[in-house]
Amino acid sequence: MTQRLIDQMAACGPTIDRAAAERSLAVLASAARVEGWIDLLEAARPLLAPILAASPYLAALARRDPARLKRLLLCDPGAAILDLVVRTHALASHGLEQGKIGLRHLKAEAHLVIALADLGGVWDLEAVTGALSQFADAAVAVSLDLLARAEHAAGRIKRLGTGPEGPVPGWFCIAMGKHGAFELNYSSDIDLSIFYEPSALCLADGIEPQTYVTGLTQRFAAMLQDRTGDGYVFRVDLRLRPDPSSTPVAIPVAAALDYYETAGQNWERAAFIKARACAGDLPRAEAFLRDLTPFIWRRSLDFAAIADIQSIKRQIHIHKVDDRLTASGSDLKLGRGGIREVEFFVQTQQLILGGRHPGLRSRSTLDALRVLTKAGHVSSVAARDLEQGYRALRAWEHLVQMVSDEQTHRLPEDATDRRRVAALAGYLTLARFDRVVERTLVRVNRRYGELFPGEEPLSSRFGSLIFTGVEDDAETLRTLKAMGFSRPAGIAQAIRHWHHGRLMVARTERGRELLTRLVPRLLDLAHDTGAPDLAFARFSDFLGQLRSGTQALNLLLAQPRLFELIVRVLTFAPRLAASLGRRPATLDALLDPHFFQPFDKVESDLALAMALADASGFEAQLDAVRQVHREQAFRIGVQVISGVATARTASQAFADLAERCIGGLAPLALGEIERLAGTYPGQVAVIALGKCGSREMNAGSDLDLMTVYVADAGDGHSSLKGWPAETYFGRFTQRLIAALSIPTAEGSLYAVDMRLRPSGTQGPVAVSLSAFEAYYRSEAETWEAMALTRARVVWSSTPATADLVNQAIAAALQRPRSDQAVRRDASAMRALMAQEQPATSHWDLKRTPGGLVDIEFAAQVLQLVHARSGGTTHSNTFEALAAVQASGELDSATGEYLREAWSFQHDLVQVLKIAHPDGVDPGGEPAAFRRLLAKAVAAPSYRSLVARLRRHQTLAHRAFEQIASEGSDGAC
Repeated sequence: MTQRLIDQMAACGPTIDRAAAERSLAVLASAARVEGWIDLLEAARPLLAPILAASPYLAALARRDPARLKRLLLCDPGAAILDLVVRTHALASHGLEQGKIGLRHLKAEAHLVIALADLGGVWDLEAVTGALSQFADAAVAVSLDLLARAEHAAGRIKRLGTGPEGPVPGWFCIAMGKHGAFELNYSSDIDLSIFYEPSALCLADGIEPQTYVTGLTQRFAAMLQDRTGDGYVFRVDLRLRPDPSSTPVAIPVAAALDYYETAGQNWERAAFIKARACAGDLPRAEAFLRDLTPFIWRRSLDFAAIADIQSIKRQIHIHKVDDRLTASGSDLKLGRGGIREVEFFVQTQQLILGGRHPGLRSRSTLDALRVLTKAGHVSSVAARDLEQGYRALRAWEHLVQMVSDEQTHRLPEDATDRRRVAALAGYLTLARFDRVVERTLVRVNRRYGELFPGEEPLSSRFGSLIFTGVEDDAETLRTLKAMGFSRPAGIAQAIRHWHHGRLMVARTERGRELLTRLVPRLLDLAHDTGAPDLAFARFSDFLGQLRSGTQALNLLLAQPRLFELIVRVLTFAPRLAASLGRRPATLDALLDPHFFQPFDKVESDLALAMALADASGFEAQLDAVRQVHREQAFRIGVQVISGVATARTASQAFADLAERCIGGLAPLALGEIERLAGTYPGQVAVIALGKCGSREMNAGSDLDLMTVYVADAGDGHSSLKGWPAETYFGRFTQRLIAALSIPTAEGSLYAVDMRLRPSGTQGPVAVSLSAFEAYYRSEAETWEAMALTRARVVWSSTPATADLVNQAIAAALQRPRSDQAVRRDASAMRALMAQEQPATSHWDLKRTPGGLVDIEFAAQVLQLVHARSGGTTHSNTFEALAAVQASGELDSATGEYLREAWSFQHDLVQVLKIAHPDGVDPGGEPAAFRRLLAKAVAAPSYRSLVARLRRHQTLAHRAFEQIASEGSDGAC
C-alpha cells in the first residue's frame, strides 16, 4: 500500500504549514527510530507531509499512536476495515465503560485508514462511504449490545435476546439518510429512527414501556456521541421520526404507522427511500419497512400529489445559469449546485416513478441515477454531469471535514484555509481548485434547473424556501432574513409544525399539499406589508382557527388578489382579523361580485329580508341577522382598509347597517310579545341617539336607544294578559335589547345603552309619548337636550308614529331656554369629563382637548341656540355645523376650523376602530399602516398627519371654549 499511496500523493501540491508538518514528522521519526521503521516513514514522507500540513486532525491522529500509523501504512485498507469491524463487534463482551473507550479508539483508527485510502486515491467514493457506513453499523450494534447487557444485569429486562431478534427484543433501529444508503461522509452524524413493539419487550414487572425505551434510546445515543478524553464515535440525530418536536425519541410501531398513513409528508417518503434495518430486532424492523412500502412507493399519484413531490425541488431558488457561483464559502451540500440538488433530482423522480417500477427504488443516489437513465427518464448527458458533479462534491466534502473533523459542508471563505482543502485535493494552486469547484456547481445547478420545467415556483425572489426535513435550511434562513423577518428560525419552525398536522387544515394530505403552495406566497405578501413578522403571526392565528376542510386554502390560492387583501387585513386590522378567525366562512362574502361595490340600502334590506325568510323560529332569526351583520360589517371594514371606501362613507354605512338590524329585529321582538300577551292597541317607535342617531358610527360603536310608545286607548288600557302599556312596551324594549345584544352561536351585534332615556336608569325602559313631551318640557337638563340633538327615529310600527315622535323631538329642542345657561352647562360638563376621564394622549381623539367631544359639544350648543329661534336641527355633527354657520350663529372661519377638525379626526377614528378594537397609538404600528392612515385623511405622510392633527385640535379646542364661554353672543 505504501508505494501506491506515495505515487498518488506526489502531485498533492505545496504544503500549507511546513513547520507544522515538520513538527509532526519529527515526533513520528523519534518513535520510528526506536521501533525500527524509520525507512518506511521516510519513504512515506511525500504522502504524509501534505496531509500533516493541511489537516491538523489527521496530524494529531498520526502523532497520537505512531505504531498504529506504521501498521496502517503496511496493510491493505480493505483488510484494515474488516479487521476494525471484527474488533468492534468483539467489544460486546467487554464492560460498558471499557466498550465505550474501545469504540472511540477504533473510530480514530477507522478515520485514519479511510483518510489515507481516500487521499491516496486507493479507494473511490463508494469504497470510502461504504467503509464509514460499515463501521457505523458495527458501532451501533455493539453499543446496543453493551447497553442491553448492563440493562439485564440491572434487572430492568428479563432476558437478553439472541440472534435476529437483537439483544432487546421488540426494540429496533432504522438507519436513515446517508447511513441507510451506505453513503456516510467523513465526519457525518448518523440519522437513526427508533421504534418498538410494546408487546414484545421483555421488561421487568412494573416498568412502563414508553418510559423505559425512551431512557434506553437516550443512553444508546449518548453511548455513541458523548465526547470524552478519547473523542466520540458518531453524533446521533434522532429527529427523522414522526413529528420530532412533540414525540418521544422512540415511538411504538402502531403509532408510527398511523402517523405515516395519516400525516406523512413527501419529504418523509423521500427520507425512507434510503432507510434500512440497522440494529436491534431485525425481523420486526424489516416488517415495519414492508408495512411502510405503500406509504413510500405509491402506485398511483394524482396531479396534486405529483406537484407536491416536485415541490421538494421547486422550493430551491434557481438562479440564472450565468449567475456567478463562487467557491469561497460555498456550501457543498445545501448550496446552489450542491449535493442536495443531485439527491433531490434523483429522489423526486424515484417517488413519482418508483411506485410502478420497483427497479427504480435503489437506496444509492448514483445507482438510482443510473437506473433512471437506463429507463429513459434522465438523459445520458445530464446523468454524466450529475454523477461527475456528485462525486466531486462528495470528495471535497470529505476533505473539508478531514481538516479538523468538523461536521461542515462549507468551503472556507478564507483563502489560506481553503488552500488546505485544495492541497488535500491534489491541486497545485488555489485558483485552479476554485475554477474547478465553480464549474462543477454551475453544471449541477443547470441540470437541476432543467428538472420539472415550467412548474409553479415555490421559492421566493429573495431565495430558497425549504421547509422539509427536521432542521433549518441555512439558505432559507438567509432568505427569510432578507425578507425582513426578525426571527427566521422561528418562522421556519412554525411552518414545519403546520406540516406536521398542528393545524386542522393540515391533517389531510390535500391540506398539506395546499399549504406547501401557499407558504411562499404568504411570505412574499407578508414582506410586502412592511410588517412581515406581524403579518405572519396574524395569518398563523387565522390558519389555526380554520376547523374543517381545505376550502379556504383553495380559495386563497385561486384568488391571488384576495389572498393579498386578506394578508393586509389580518396585518393592519386585528378587529377584522379576529372576526375572520372566528368565522372563516366570512371569506365567502369576498367572492360576491358586489363586495367592493358602493353600499346600497335596498341591497342590505333585501339581504336581511332573505336571511330572515330562510330562518325558522326566533333564535334562528337572531342568528340570521348576526350573519348578515357580520358579513356587511366585514365588507365595510375591508373596503376602508383596502382604500375602496372613505371613512365618511363607512360611518354612514355602519349606521345604516345598525338601522337595518334594528328594523329587522324590532318586529320580531314585538311579535314575541304579541305571542305572549296579544296585540296591544298602540304603536311604538325606536329612537337612536349618539353615533347611530347622527349616522357617525364606527366599527366599535354601541347603540344609544330609547323607545317611545303611543297608547291609542289610554295608558290605563291593558293587554290580554293584563299588562298595562308601560309593561307591554317595556317588555318589547327588553326583548329588543336582548335581540340586539345577547350572544348567540353566531356572536353578538351591539352593546345597547338606554341611559339617555327620560330619567335615565331611574325611569321606565319604554316611555309614553306624552311622558316624553312632559319630561323634555319641564325636567330635562341641558346635557339631555344636547344629546337629543342627535336623535332620530330608526324604526316605528307605523309611519304616522314616526312622524309624531319626530315632531315631539323637534318641539323639545325648540323650547325656550337661556343661551347663557346652555353654554355654561356645556362648559361645566366638559370640564367634569376632562377631570374624571382625562385624555391619555392626543391620539385619544374623543376626549383630548380639541377632540371629537369638544366639537360635538360645540355643535350641540349651537344647535340648541339655533333651534330655540325656530331653526331646523341636524343630527349629524358636520351638517349641524354647516347649518348654524349658514344661519349666522357661527362665523365662517370658526365653522371651517370645527368642520375640518371634526372630519379629520372622525376619519382617523373610523380607520383606527376598524383596525383595532381597543384603540392604538399609530406611532407604534407598521409603517404601511401609518401610510394607510395618512391616505385616509389625504395627508402626504404620517409626519404631516401628526402635525395637522395637533393644529386641528388646537384650533378646535379654542373654538369650543369661545362658543361655550358664558355671555358669548354666538358670533364666534
